[in-house]
Amino acid sequence: MNYIIEPGSLNDVDELEQLYNELNDYLSATVNYPGWIKGIYPIRENALNGVKNNTLFVLRHDERIAGSVVLDHQPEEAYEGVKWQTEVGYDKIFMIRTFVVHPAFMHTGVGRALMRFSIEQAALCGIKSIRLDVYEKNLPAISLYEKCGFHYMDTVDLGLGNYGLHWFKLYEKLV
Repeated sequence: MNYIIEPGSLNDVDELEQLYNELNDYLSATVNYPGWIKGIYPIRENALNGVKNNTLFVLRHDERIAGSVVLDHQPEEAYEGVKWQTEVGYDKIFMIRTFVVHPAFMHTGVGRALMRFSIEQAALCGIKSIRLDVYEKNLPAISLYEKCGFHYMDTVDLGLGNYGLHWFKLYEKLV
């Protein structure tokens, strides 16, 4: 598949919001591995914040957004106290957030391409580690992360129990 990955722009926000909604509709009609809820997460504001902070990247195929990822330096509070592989400041760590693939592009390599891009981007930026959290029942995502060289570190509560999401696995990859 031919694709391009580039920073997201304000012109992408409407399409990203549509992607989020279509993905959540798909998840609610099939198996909702990540436990996402339409109107709760991911939403337009996630895309807007990513664009404003220059942390959102989109993968395009034939000028259509097939997937997206946010790479920032903001850990969740629950990450404190976890024994990570490396102990450096978060300015040298990428957090993977709002990692999405449009349902029409699932099982086409978009997720793997976005993960490969994240790892390459980290190396270019002098990042030492990439960290992420994933809902414990999101088996497809866990499989992808492990295939991409991420190591399980711990399981934590991110405070999303009122949405039925009690435990999240933490992963890290050294760059």
